[in-house]
Amino acid sequence: MLNRTHFLLAVSVLFLHTACNRPQPQESTAAMQSNFPAPPRAKIVPHTFNEFGHERADNYFWLKEKSNPEVIAYLEAENAYCDTVMKSTEGLQEQLFNEMKSRLKETDETVPGLNNGYYYYSRTEAGKQYRIYCRKATTAGAVEEILFDVNAMAENKPAFIFAAYDVSLNNKLVAYLSNETGSFADFTLHIKDLASGRELPVSIDKVQAMAWSNDNKTIFYTLGDETLRASKVYRMDINHPEKAELVFEEPDEQFILYVQKTKTNDFILIRSGSSTTSEYWYLSANDPMGKFRVFIPRVKDVEYDVEHHKEKFFVLYKDRAHLNRMVYEVPLSNFTNRLSWKVVVPYNDSVKIESMEVFQDYLVTTARKNGLIGIEVLGLRDNSHKAISFPEPVYTAYSDETPEYTAHKLRYIYTSLNRPASTFEYDMDTGESKLLKQQEIPGGFNPDNYTVERLWAGAKDGKQVPVSVIYKKGFKKDGTHPALLYSYGSYGVSSDAYFISNFFSLIDRGFVFAVAQIRGGSDLGEQWYEEGKLLNKNNTFHDFIACAEKLIADKYTSPSGLSIMGGSAGGLLVGAVVNMRPELFNAAVAQVPFVDVMTTMQDASLPLTTQEYEEWGDPREEAYYNYMLSYSPYDNIKAQVYPHMLVTGGLNDSQVLYHEPAKYVAKLRTLKKGDNIVLLRTNMESGHGGATGRYNALKEVAFEMAFLLKQTGLGNPK
Repeated sequence: MLNRTHFLLAVSVLFLHTACNRPQPQESTAAMQSNFPAPPRAKIVPHTFNEFGHERADNYFWLKEKSNPEVIAYLEAENAYCDTVMKSTEGLQEQLFNEMKSRLKETDETVPGLNNGYYYYSRTEAGKQYRIYCRKATTAGAVEEILFDVNAMAENKPAFIFAAYDVSLNNKLVAYLSNETGSFADFTLHIKDLASGRELPVSIDKVQAMAWSNDNKTIFYTLGDETLRASKVYRMDINHPEKAELVFEEPDEQFILYVQKTKTNDFILIRSGSSTTSEYWYLSANDPMGKFRVFIPRVKDVEYDVEHHKEKFFVLYKDRAHLNRMVYEVPLSNFTNRLSWKVVVPYNDSVKIESMEVFQDYLVTTARKNGLIGIEVLGLRDNSHKAISFPEPVYTAYSDETPEYTAHKLRYIYTSLNRPASTFEYDMDTGESKLLKQQEIPGGFNPDNYTVERLWAGAKDGKQVPVSVIYKKGFKKDGTHPALLYSYGSYGVSSDAYFISNFFSLIDRGFVFAVAQIRGGSDLGEQWYEEGKLLNKNNTFHDFIACAEKLIADKYTSPSGLSIMGGSAGGLLVGAVVNMRPELFNAAVAQVPFVDVMTTMQDASLPLTTQEYEEWGDPREEAYYNYMLSYSPYDNIKAQVYPHMLVTGGLNDSQVLYHEPAKYVAKLRTLKKGDNIVLLRTNMESGHGGATGRYNALKEVAFEMAFLLKQTGLGNPK
C-alpha cells in the first residue's frame, strides 16, 4: 500500500526580500558574516483555520500554489542560496561522489531467475544511469533478449522511473509501468510485442498494478483517482483498449486496490486494503470475462493475505487478538466456513510473521523475533520443518523472488551493517545454502575493519529500544567522535540494519553510524507498531530521543557531534525531535519530510490523506486533532536554537508534496534563534525519491554528506 515512505531510502512565491519590510531573520547575520547573501524569505500571506473553536494561523499556506510563478521563483531562489552556502564544499562533494562511485561495481549483473522457460536478469553498464532488463531462454544456445534498455527510454528526460513489468503467459507480450515525473504513485501502462519490439497503442495513466490473464490478450489493471488512490480495476482486451471495462470499484476512501496473479497462474486476485483491514476477490485466470467473487468479506481490523496452492489456499491472518499473524490452510471449496480452516503456523506473541511464500511442496515464512529476521521452511508433504540460521547478532535477511511454483530452491538475501548483500540459494530438500553472488565492492572491502554492536536504550516509559551501531576499529568511546543516527518509525516499517556502502564515506572519517528501531515500526512485533501510531505517536519521538541520549551517555558521541537523518515519515520524526530536544543535536537532514501534518491530514483532496486516518488519526475528531497538533513539526516550531538543518523536497512528489518542506523552512527561518544554518533544496525535476539516475542520485547523497561533514567540522577534503 502506498504511504509517505520506501524505502530507505528514502527523499518543496516570489518573494523578493526587498518587498518585505520585516527585519531579516537571525540566520542572515551569520550568513553575511560568511560572505553569504541573506537567505530567501517567503512573503507572509495570513491564512487562518478555525477548528473546534480554535484558530490556527498559517502564513505560508499559499506556497502550495504550484502553478504560481512566485512559488517556483521562491524554490529556485532557495536552491540558489543553498548552493551558495555549500559552495565551499564543492570539492568535498566531488570527492564524496567519486568515493561512493568507486564502491559501486558499475558494470554488474543480477543472478538470473527462472520463470516460465526463461532466465530473467538485469544489468548495469559503466557510465549509464539506468538498468537494462534481459532474459534468455533455457534452451541450449539461446541468445540474450533485451526487454528494456531504460537508458534509451530515459534519454533526454530529466527524470524517469521504470516501475515494473509483467510478461504474458505465452512469453510474447510484456506490460510495463513508467513515468517521466519521478512520482511514486502515477505510472503509465504500456504494452510491448517482444518478438517485433513494437509498442502497442496502449497508454493509460494513473496505473499502479497490472496482471495478465491466461488468454494472453486480456490484462487487468488498477486506475487511480484524482488523489492517486487506486480505486478501480479495469479489464482490457489489448486489441481494443478503447473498450476497457470497469470490473471492480472501491468506494471507501481509506482502501487502496492492488491486482496480481497467483504463482500457480490459476487466479487473478484483487486486494482491497486499508492500514488495518483487507479483503480479497478472485477470478479464474482462464476465465477473464468471468465475475470476481469475494474470498472472505471484510471485517474491520482483520487483515488477511491469500496465496494459492493447487490443492488448497493459504491465508496469512491478523486480527486484534493475533497482531503478529498466523497462517491457516484453507480448502479450495467451502473456504468461507471457518471450521474448515487448519492452523499450519500457530500464533506466537513474540514472533511476527512478515510474509509467506507458497510452493508446490513447501510453505516458506519470514518471521521477526527480537528485531531480527528468520526464514522457516515447512514441508507440505512430510510436515518437515527447517530454519535458515544466520551467524551475526545484527543483520537483515529476506526472501528474494522465486517465481516458479514447482521450485525446490529458494532465493534469499543476507546482509548486515558491515556485510555486503549476498544472494543465496537454499535447497529446501536438503537444508543447504549456496552462495550465488555477493555484492562486490571494487578495490575490496574487509568487514573485519569495522565493529558492529547492538545497544538497548531505555525509553521514557521504560521500554527497551534496540539500536544498531557500526564504527571503524580503533574507535575510542570518549565522546569526541561525530555520529549519525537514522530511523523511520511509521507504518510498521522496520528500520533494519543492512549494508549501505555510501555511509562508509562518513564511517571511514570517524563517524559512528547508528540505526534506531523505534516504535511506529514493527521491529519488535506488531505491538511495537501499535504503540507508535495514532494516540501513541509520541512514543516514536521519545524512543528516538532515548537512542540519542544512549549514544551520548555511552560516549559514542556528544551533542556537538550528533547528526540525525530521516526521510518522508522519518522526516516527520526529525522535525518533531528537533522541536522537542534541539540541544541534543548538532545537525539534521530531513529528506522530503512529512512536517505539515495538520494541513495535509485535513485536506482530503491530497494524495494519501484519507487512507492514512488509521495511521495518524482523523483530524475531524477533536481528540485526534488535538493530539496531532501537539507534535506536528510545522505547528510546533518555536523561538529556540535549532540544529543546522538541511531540508529536501521534490517538485513532483506525490507522497509528501513539495510545499511541506518549503513552508517548514520558511517558518523555521522566521522563528529560530541563533546563527545555525537552515537550507532548503528542492529537486525541480523529480519526486519523492529524488534524482532517478543512479549517478545523479549519488550526487544528491554526496551533497547531504558534505553538509553533515561541514557542520561537524570535517568538511575539508582528505
